[in-house]
Amino acid sequence: MSLVSNEITTMQNQTATYQLAQSQNGSRSPKTENDSNMFLTLMLQQLQNQDPTEPTSNTEWLSQLAQYSSLEQMTKMNEGLSNCTSYMSSMYSDMTANSEINQTLSLIGKEVTLVDPEDSTGKSRITGIVKEASFEDGTGKVKVGDKYYSIGNILTVKEKEITQ
Repeated sequence: MSLVSNEITTMQNQTATYQLAQSQNGSRSPKTENDSNMFLTLMLQQLQNQDPTEPTSNTEWLSQLAQYSSLEQMTKMNEGLSNCTSYMSSMYSDMTANSEINQTLSLIGKEVTLVDPEDSTGKSRITGIVKEASFEDGTGKVKVGDKYYSIGNILTVKEKEITQ
């Protein structure tokens, strides 16, 4: 029986070495096919080297197969969740960008009060009507007077007062 244990330990060490080599080569993890082949090879080695006077019970074999099947399903589920998370993150980024675009465009024609970014004290204010909107460097900017300002500088927004 110790011969079987030694061979199983050797195969487990080979599997660990293989997985370490794969991770160092930039690959995320070995392919499922390789894991399946390694598992089947391990099972065959276990069958070939088992003690004929004390054979492994069917319950043990079924237990090992169930554990492997469970592990394989969890791996597939983890990959699916990872893909889902990536998709959701991408979708959230798109929604955030669209929200900023809508917010910036809705300011056209409105009267805004901004903090003057050139005033180091932060007390100077600029008030005017937003004439244009742009999206430089991925951020919304509004044109008040002859200059563009980041929407982060806006303090207040009012409807344009109509004088008659």
